[in-house]
Amino acid sequence: MFLLIVKYHLTDTPWGYRMRLGNIPLWGMLDKEEIMSEESVKCPACEGKKKDRSEEEKRNLINRLSRIEGQIRGVKRMIEEDAYCVDILRQSAAAGAALNSFDKIILSRHIKSCVIENVRSGKDEVIDELVDTIQKMLK
Repeated sequence: MFLLIVKYHLTDTPWGYRMRLGNIPLWGMLDKEEIMSEESVKCPACEGKKKDRSEEEKRNLINRLSRIEGQIRGVKRMIEEDAYCVDILRQSAAAGAALNSFDKIILSRHIKSCVIENVRSGKDEVIDELVDTIQKMLK
């Protein structure tokens, strides 16, 4: 059984006391079967929005994310080891650039497949969704 320890900072206290909420299972307070059931996984707002990717494409994306995850762990380790600020900033910038590259790949494939298919089938609301997504990415 996996447990997640959640800690909260009480910001209204003069010395920043912590309050421990106890051990909460990773799946939360619901039964594991309830979480894994199909009904609880479906989101009405996302109904039908799924992208089929080839195994190679999935593998490439997951490998890219694993490298980014390793970079983030490296930055964390640098902080724990009291590394020089500029070195930490360089590694953090590299991780951010890698994540931006990941986003560009996903966005490009989304436009070339999902957006084009939806526009051809008369679902023009996908354009508004795309514009909204790009605006959020540029913040």
